[in-house]
Amino acid sequence: MKRLLPAVAALCLLAAGAMAAQFGPSQYPIRAEDGDEITNYTLSAEAAAQLAKLTGVVPVGNLQGDVTLLQFYDLNCPFCREAAADVDALVRADKKLKLVFVPYAVLSVQSVQGALIEIGAAKVATPAQYLEFHRRIYAGRGLIDGARTLAAAKEAGLDPEKVAALGNTQESLNVLRQNADFGTLAKIVATPAYVINGVVILGHPGLKPLQKVVAAVRACGKVAC
Repeated sequence: MKRLLPAVAALCLLAAGAMAAQFGPSQYPIRAEDGDEITNYTLSAEAAAQLAKLTGVVPVGNLQGDVTLLQFYDLNCPFCREAAADVDALVRADKKLKLVFVPYAVLSVQSVQGALIEIGAAKVATPAQYLEFHRRIYAGRGLIDGARTLAAAKEAGLDPEKVAALGNTQESLNVLRQNADFGTLAKIVATPAYVINGVVILGHPGLKPLQKVVAAVRACGKVAC
């Protein structure tokens, strides 16, 4: 990891500017559980094309699902931690949903270190193993870094040495940079963020609103019918 640290720091600095932007208006009537509007908008054609090319994505749930929901998150984002239980409940309850994790490490060097381990784990884990691994990452409190993420991999039954070797590479770092570049293009200025049916949802609306959005996509092909 030491040889990657300068590049890791640069990745965080690259994405930090985007985090300072303000949320925009809502294109569709999506509301959080408290009734507040949630910022959302349709991806540009350029961003949609780049999204399809991302390699740093990890599908879980039903890989042939009828609806695909992508979650962009930073391991040390407090709102992502709060959202993790809802996202887990969502994919557990909806057997037709394809959930795609997109590590979006923008807050700290520790976030990037943890995300590198996630990329390594994705190369050896089954979807079920990866989902269990992801649950275990958030099981404790405090800062999430490479060591803690690696411990979660071991607890999930993955070979920690192999995961570390696959994750701590320039190739894996480039994958995270690609995710960060997409986030800048797509104006993902908050985490967690979701992409469903070509629409970005900034912030976590809660379990029931997410379920409502998924149901709408099934019913009418839009995030709100």
